Amino acid sequence: MKQSIGLWQLIGFAVTALGGTLLHFLYGFLGGAVWIAPFSGVNESTWEHMKLLFWPMLIFAFVQSFFFRDREDFWCVKAKGILLGLVLIPVLFYTYNGVIGRSPDWINIAIFFISAAIVYLFEARKLSDAPKACRSPWLPIALLCGIAVLFILFTFVTPTLGIFKDPLTGTYGI
Repeated sequence: MKQSIGLWQLIGFAVTALGGTLLHFLYGFLGGAVWIAPFSGVNESTWEHMKLLFWPMLIFAFVQSFFFRDREDFWCVKAKGILLGLVLIPVLFYTYNGVIGRSPDWINIAIFFISAAIVYLFEARKLSDAPKACRSPWLPIALLCGIAVLFILFTFVTPTLGIFKDPLTGTYGI
C-alpha cells in the first residue's frame, strides 16, 4: 500500500484540479441552476473558490476510503488535509492581495492549484507514516459533514462578510 500512496495522491490532485475547474464554470454553464449552486462556484468570492477545492477533495476521499480501510487514521488525515486546503486559499489570496493590491486571474488560479498540491503532498506524507491513533474516527467525518452543510447553507443564506463578497460585482451569494 505504501508504494501506491503517491499514485493515489497524484490521482486525487488530478481529480481535484479537474473537478474544481469544472465546478468553477458549471453554475454559469447550467444557466444558474439552483440544484448545482451548493457545489459549484456561484460568484468569484474567496468562499466560492474554497468550495471548488472542498467538494472534489471530499468526493475523492470517500472513494479512496474504500481502499484505505486498514488505516484507522485515514479520516483524521483527510480532514486535516482538507482543512489545510480551506485555510490556504484565503491566507494565500489575502496575503498576496494585501501586498500587491490587486487580484490578477492567473494568480487566483495558481492559488487553487498550489493549495491542492500542498494538501495532497501533506496527506501523502501523513499516509506514508505509520498509522497514528485517531481518537474518534467519526469526529473528522462529522467535521467534514458540518463544513459541507455550511457550504450548502451559505450558498443561499450568505453572510455579509468580506470572504463571501464577489470582488467583481460587490454582491454576496447567488
